[in-house]
Amino acid sequence: MPDTMMSLEAPRLDAGDAARWAAVLAREASPACGPFLYAVATQGVFCRPGCPSRAPLRRNTRFYPDAMAAEADGFRACRRCDPKGERAALHADAVRAACELIERSEAMPSLAALAGRAGYARHHFLRMFRDTTGVTPRSFAESVRARRLQSLLAGGERVVDAVAGAGYGSESRVYGAPGQVLGMTPGAARRGGAGEVVRTAFADSALGPLLVGATGRGVCFIGFAEDAEALEGDLRRRFPAARVEPAGEDLAEAVRDVVGFIEEPRAALALPLDLRGTAFQRRVWEALQTIPFGETRTYGEVAESIGAPRAVRAVARACAQNHVSLAVPCHRVVGKDGDLTGYRWGVPRKRALLAKERAGRGRGGSP
Repeated sequence: MPDTMMSLEAPRLDAGDAARWAAVLAREASPACGPFLYAVATQGVFCRPGCPSRAPLRRNTRFYPDAMAAEADGFRACRRCDPKGERAALHADAVRAACELIERSEAMPSLAALAGRAGYARHHFLRMFRDTTGVTPRSFAESVRARRLQSLLAGGERVVDAVAGAGYGSESRVYGAPGQVLGMTPGAARRGGAGEVVRTAFADSALGPLLVGATGRGVCFIGFAEDAEALEGDLRRRFPAARVEPAGEDLAEAVRDVVGFIEEPRAALALPLDLRGTAFQRRVWEALQTIPFGETRTYGEVAESIGAPRAVRAVARACAQNHVSLAVPCHRVVGKDGDLTGYRWGVPRKRALLAKERAGRGRGGSP
């Protein structure tokens, strides 16, 4: 802390200062204020509205639109709230390097090894990793092993070899909780749909070509906006060993429902589904199905709803791995600030779907 006070003229008040000051006291930025930083003349630092430091006196507080403006008046960035994001960038780089190491390693690196490599104490690194990824290093490593196992099984490896190759110590660790690892037994995953028939039906829709696929248990694939060959390729990668054949009239009603929903959504799209994924993925997909028609939720809100508030990134990955678009409405999940983040079928189509749903809800189309 500097020995002398900053010598500044009294701040000029404007209509937004009261709201900004309220946000500083609440330690929470408000959309009504817009982006801003505040500086404390007696300490010579500038902070984010959510800084955990003790609130300053109002007469010592200055408001700035950005870090450049605050620095131009001689203030430096607070070390606690990191208003310039420099420490956050360092943390993100360290966590990214740790994730890459976990991906490359045959066995799970210890927390001490990961923290030492990153240059942080273990407890600090654990908190930093969890805050950045939404999961612990062990949970991340488990998901890496599950992906390896799924890939090896899909490639035709014997179960015993795939289990060993993925880094599991024994088959019992996989068979003991198959729903937690793959959402199915390793044998079923290895078969990749062998012995199953996936019936398909193509149609035109307001969002382009549409493909609906179904097993005997229900609809397992809904894709659109790509040519027929690309859509069928997506489905075949999901069920590489299944027999894929035209459905005839068997899927006509389901296809009409999907086409109608795309054209003018007026209610939730309810279809019998065959969802296959890890236990976590299924929890996310089930949560998506509870989002009311015409409304949206953020990834953070979905994470909260399944009891995993820190797993925001894992929720986003589960949304990206959803194979039954529209029926499991991942298009209703948006970024923290309401931004339309990535969508498998393109952000413009996500925007169009949400606009149509809002319009349908306004006409009384909600269920």
